[in-house]
Amino acid sequence: MFLAAPASSTLFRPTVLKTAAARASQTRTRAFRCCAAAMSDKLKPAARVSGQRKDVWSFINEAAETSPNQPIVNMGQGFFGYNPPPFILDAAKKALDRVECNQYSPTKGRPSLRKAIANAYSPFWGRKLDPETEVTITTGANEGMLSAFMAFIEPGDEVIVFEPFFDQYISNIEMPGGKIVYVPMHPPKTGATKTSSAADWTIDFDELERAITPRTKMIVLNTPHNPVGKVYSKEELQKIGDLCVKNQIIILSDEVYDRLYYVPFTRMATLSPEVERLTLTVGSAGKNFYATGWRVGWLIGQPHLLQHVSAAHTRICFSSVSPLQEACAVGFEQADSQGFWAETIRDMKAKMDRFNEVWHELGMPYSEPEGGYFVLVNMSKVRLPEDYPFPPHVASRPRDFKLAWFLIQEVGVAAIPPTEFYTDANAHMAEDYIRFAVCKNDDVLEEAKERLRGLKKYMG
Repeated sequence: MFLAAPASSTLFRPTVLKTAAARASQTRTRAFRCCAAAMSDKLKPAARVSGQRKDVWSFINEAAETSPNQPIVNMGQGFFGYNPPPFILDAAKKALDRVECNQYSPTKGRPSLRKAIANAYSPFWGRKLDPETEVTITTGANEGMLSAFMAFIEPGDEVIVFEPFFDQYISNIEMPGGKIVYVPMHPPKTGATKTSSAADWTIDFDELERAITPRTKMIVLNTPHNPVGKVYSKEELQKIGDLCVKNQIIILSDEVYDRLYYVPFTRMATLSPEVERLTLTVGSAGKNFYATGWRVGWLIGQPHLLQHVSAAHTRICFSSVSPLQEACAVGFEQADSQGFWAETIRDMKAKMDRFNEVWHELGMPYSEPEGGYFVLVNMSKVRLPEDYPFPPHVASRPRDFKLAWFLIQEVGVAAIPPTEFYTDANAHMAEDYIRFAVCKNDDVLEEAKERLRGLKKYMG
């Protein structure tokens, strides 16, 4: 007869304890895994930001960090290599000493800046713009465009965008659930063999009309154009405007380079009363006054459109930087008397001509810009070594990304691959081009030219 072991007996106790501990551990593990799974679901990013590949700005900056050619000559991102003029900087410094300029501005913008913009643009519009109802100040042009999309785009609404496009358009349209319909600008057929005007990048208007559906709510236009440098002709704008009037489509006209044009420039809203009624015009103090870090932009439009943009802007960021708005107001008030606008065009055109000399030396064709401060260069003549050690994230991208990487690593010049501004289906149109920003000091332009001459040994 076997007797049951007492509770304190060591005969079975270790096994019992081990089994209990194992069960408890397993229970905790399962609970942790379930909790972790639940947490991981809750921590998942929204579809609008997940799955996006590395943006071009990070791509170029990381390539520059690994280049043996330090310091890199940065001709990539479009920020200025010099300060705004003294009369604008002095206005910013004085504004910082004013108590009210260090506090919230009205959500529509400081009255002084709205009035200055209305006064500056009324002559172009051919009528007096109302600063109270037809001008809204935003935190940079980009936030202004986001506010416009948020104001009018519902999930499923279609927005027509021309390729190549400024990359921020895409995310801004997707945020409120818009569907993007792409229409390509067609490059000149001789782009690989001879220099031609940026005007030769054209729209197929039959293609544009086919892209319009009953769901088309808005079209985005950019003139002068980044990155092409095209200034849309009055005739081209009229065709776009007529289609929009016919189909009652809102026109978001991105005119941030509106003070940098080298051929006659027409503002979309000035075509006709019918077109103006549908048009929201986007402007940028950063581009106008060499101050991209100030983040002061604006929209001009009739009240039946602009009131809704203002409402969205109020909920996105409420108001924009007060002292810099005051400085921009002074900028507009004094620009004409200072001869600033004419000087801006003259100086930038001189920089463009200075920089583009190197392409004539190398025999590389480019698109002669009609406006803005970017130039697209066709580099089909550059022969990339077949065994060049491109990292995987470069090797998987179109040829212009490889060209951009190669320029940084072997020549020491950073520039932007324009297929970033295309859908995959149309990227082939631009894969031989590279975009350079010329808004730099002349010594930087000369250094870039000297380095770019090193491409001779890679040219076929």
